[in-house]
Amino acid sequence: MRKILVLLILNCGVYFAHAQPKTPAQLYGELFNAVQMQKIYPDGKTFPDASPRRAPEKIMKDYMAQKDKPDFNLDAFVKQNFNAPATNSTPFKSDVNAGIRKHIDTLWTVLQRVADTVKGTSLIPLPHSYVVPGGRFREVYYWDSYFTMLGLAQSHRYKVVEDEVKNFAYLIDTYGHIPNGNRTYYLSRSQPPFFALMVELLAKIKDQKALVTYQPELLKEYQYFMHGGDALKPGNATEHIVRLDDGSLLNRYYDASDQPREESYREDVLESKKSEQKPADLYRNMRAAAESGWDFSSRWLADGKNLYTIQTTNLVPVDLNCLMYHLETVIAKSYQLKGNKKSAALYMAKAYKRKAALNKYCWDNTTNCYVDYNWKRKAQSPLINISTTFPLYFAMADMDQALKVTALVNNKFLQAGGVSTTLLKTGQQWDRPNGWAPLQYITIMGLKNYHQDSLANVIALRWIKVNTTGFKQTGKLLEKYDLESHGAIAGGGEYPLQDGFGWTNGVLLKLMNDYGVEGEKR
Repeated sequence: MRKILVLLILNCGVYFAHAQPKTPAQLYGELFNAVQMQKIYPDGKTFPDASPRRAPEKIMKDYMAQKDKPDFNLDAFVKQNFNAPATNSTPFKSDVNAGIRKHIDTLWTVLQRVADTVKGTSLIPLPHSYVVPGGRFREVYYWDSYFTMLGLAQSHRYKVVEDEVKNFAYLIDTYGHIPNGNRTYYLSRSQPPFFALMVELLAKIKDQKALVTYQPELLKEYQYFMHGGDALKPGNATEHIVRLDDGSLLNRYYDASDQPREESYREDVLESKKSEQKPADLYRNMRAAAESGWDFSSRWLADGKNLYTIQTTNLVPVDLNCLMYHLETVIAKSYQLKGNKKSAALYMAKAYKRKAALNKYCWDNTTNCYVDYNWKRKAQSPLINISTTFPLYFAMADMDQALKVTALVNNKFLQAGGVSTTLLKTGQQWDRPNGWAPLQYITIMGLKNYHQDSLANVIALRWIKVNTTGFKQTGKLLEKYDLESHGAIAGGGEYPLQDGFGWTNGVLLKLMNDYGVEGEKR
């Protein structure tokens, strides 16, 4: 497919990016809708990932000619014209007796990919190798990759770490941002901006020049998330930017599309029928939650329980703004390394302003934690969640705040297997009783930044135990874990529990090394 070079002029600079290639819904239109709504495949992600057996135009011509005939069979038509992806992209059986470290080391190779694509598929080719999460997740994912890279670095697979950074830089240069994943249907959104942390990790492996080498891409990612901010009036939002009443600029999660997610098309359409929101508003809120990585959680729900009340774009999230603060400081450091003191000071000033705004709008003196801010209601969210530890991870809290967050984590979030994501049980996968590797890591390291080592150690060792116990029982490392019921399998969400699993492997290996846990053989 021909891609047109487009000049994008942003508020913070100018750069080039390719126009977005067509997604499966755009290629197959009415056929795509029929396949997804009639649930030809149990998993809504299967058809968007399928490979056409011939040119999409020819498939559509035949479909339009046949679809209204009395004997037309949609299931048969789809299977004649498409190859579904393998149900398990990591057909790997672990040798539990060899131990968990051997399992992780072997999985790095099993999960590694060199991007290739059949014409007409949704996969976006990448120039370098990358590691996929596993299971139904057959492509690279943005924020997953940072936590995977922590483990790759521990395994001394430094070339793969650098390849991942190069791939993400390529995506920024090509599309103006890092998409949720390297699929065409993910191009309308990004994910939590961890690219600056990836570059810092590479700088530690190689040298600080990496911060200078990737400065252009760091700036472009910043421009993507800040686009439209300069012209924005107080009390308004556009794309990823909210200007609050005092003139402060903070970020929100956002997706450029207001259509159903292609990978969860039927689920979104059915949810829209329950909602008082306009379908386009609900779809954008669902997509914005997908950009957050927390898809889905009571955190985003107006009533705290029903998905059709989702209001992601109304919220200024703690985690996103901490990541943007960090991005600003890394850009400042990259300018310092180049000897450009003026630009370094400019970005540090932006970071200081963001830190002040975050503390003003998101610190809650009643609950003694950081909470998301509802910019439309001009009120803090009543729903607390573990993102309250992100300001500790990025050293944005003062000592008094850190001690209060520590007490809250210990009293409210600490469970038998680690820290829970929220305090509510809704059936959504980013709520209790589930625990997730990236949030364990952020919490542990955030606590250690403020010398709260005792609680950090408890969380780390409990998480390691949940992982290692599960491995001994199943021979697998999983996407998420039930932290509250011994031996229970995590659930919730739109798809079955997945194994592999990139970020679980990475965080576990890093913590085992940090805490001197061997992960003994059986």
